[in-house]
Amino acid sequence: MFSRIKEDIQCVFGRDPAARNRFEVLTAYPGVHAVIVHRFTHYLWNRELKWLARILSHFARWMTGIEIHPGATIGRRFFIDHGMGVVIGETAEIGDDCTLYHGVTLGGTSWDKGKRHPTLGNDVVVGAGAKVLGPIKLGIGARVGSNAVVVKDVPDGATVVGIPGRIVMPKLDRSSQEDKRHAFAKKIGFDAYGTRDDMPDPVANAIDCMLDHIHAMDGQMQKMCKRLKCMDMAPEDLELPDLGACEINPSPAKDASDSKD
Repeated sequence: MFSRIKEDIQCVFGRDPAARNRFEVLTAYPGVHAVIVHRFTHYLWNRELKWLARILSHFARWMTGIEIHPGATIGRRFFIDHGMGVVIGETAEIGDDCTLYHGVTLGGTSWDKGKRHPTLGNDVVVGAGAKVLGPIKLGIGARVGSNAVVVKDVPDGATVVGIPGRIVMPKLDRSSQEDKRHAFAKKIGFDAYGTRDDMPDPVANAIDCMLDHIHAMDGQMQKMCKRLKCMDMAPEDLELPDLGACEINPSPAKDASDSKD
């Protein structure tokens, strides 16, 4: 238990650039306080000292604004940033290296006993205000955007946004450039409120898809015009506006085709 508490304190430096030293983290971080108390109350809960565990967890809630049921199972290096309003239910299971921001709820959708709260895999980030509800599973490396409401399983490496939650980009589909951004973000250890540079705006993504389609059509038209010129049937030249400035997130495929040209 004490080795895990030491890891819980140390992991803060990799995820909060405002953390300066261990004394500050130990005395001024309510998320750390809540996790430390939970380590102890979970120990008591598993030894059938349930009333004492509940009283101590209630005291921690009063002190930190974070409610963690002593029955919840939490892995190593768990960090709650800011913390106010976080609720973690009795049958919730959280893997190693997970991060939760303020206002997050890992809640149930049923009054039935048994498994009724979410299971988070390793390296999951849940953004501020997000609600993850029911006995669902969030895969390894999943990201939940701020204020999202997730009620279905999330595969490994996926990013979920919106109400109801929808997957906007599986990690495995990223381009090499996005992999570099991900590696850099992991290196500096900072995920601002459960978002990353590789989590696109759905509207921007839709616009970029339409522009990619137009670029592809332009390419086909240019090939047809070249063939017609070879047959002495050149069409009248038409000056078209450049669409390059319209792109919000230039597509890797488009960049590759431009480099070939």
